[in-house]
Amino acid sequence: MIIAGVDEAGRGPLFGPVVAAAVVLTKTNISDINDSKMLSLKTREKLFDIIMQHSYYGIGIATVEEIDKLNILHATELAMNRALENLQKKINFDFVFIDGKNLTLNFPSRCIVKGDSLIKEIAAASILAKVVRDRIMFGLSKIYREYKLDVHKGYPTKLHLELIQKYGVSPMHRLTFKPIIKNLNLELLEEWLKRGIIDEERYSKIIKKMGVPLFGI
Repeated sequence: MIIAGVDEAGRGPLFGPVVAAAVVLTKTNISDINDSKMLSLKTREKLFDIIMQHSYYGIGIATVEEIDKLNILHATELAMNRALENLQKKINFDFVFIDGKNLTLNFPSRCIVKGDSLIKEIAAASILAKVVRDRIMFGLSKIYREYKLDVHKGYPTKLHLELIQKYGVSPMHRLTFKPIIKNLNLELLEEWLKRGIIDEERYSKIIKKMGVPLFGI
C-alpha cells in the first residue's frame, strides 16, 4: 500500500494564502524529519531539498479570495485536494494521512491529530508546505513592504497588528478575519469593488462578517 501524507501551512495568518503539500516518500529513513514548527529555518531548508529528492510531492494553494469566500476550513481542504491532485499526476497512492481533525478530502483518508510529529509522510509534507509558504511571503514582502511580511509571515503578531493599525489593510489580507474586520470600512471596500480589486462574492462575504445588512436582504 502506498501512503501519502498531507499537511498545510498558513491556517492562522491574517495575510496571504494557505499552502498544502502532499508527499509519498521514496526514502523513509531521512533523519531529522519532524513537525516543521519544531525545526529551525536552516534545518527546514536543508530538509526541503532532501525531501524533494527522495519523494513524490504535490503542492496546492488556496488564495486569500478563496479563504474569504469559503472560510479557512474549506479553503484548507481545497488546498489539500489540489496538492493531492498534483501528487496523483506523479504516482498513484492508496491512502492519505492528514494532519489535524475534521477535514474531509476527495481521497480515502484519515485525520490524525498532531500527525506531523507521528507520521513521516505528514512531517515531510509539513516541511514542504512551510518552506513554500515562507518563500511566497518573502516575495510578497517586496510588494507590501510596509507590513514586514518577511519577519512575521502574515501571522497576527504584535508587530503585524501594529503595522495594520498604522497603514490599514490590503486586499491580500484575509478580510473576513476578525482582527482585519476591525480595521475595515465600507468606503474602502466599495472603492475596491468598483476598481475590480475584489469581486462581488468576496465583497458580500466580508459585508456579512462585518454585520452590515446588504440591500434587499
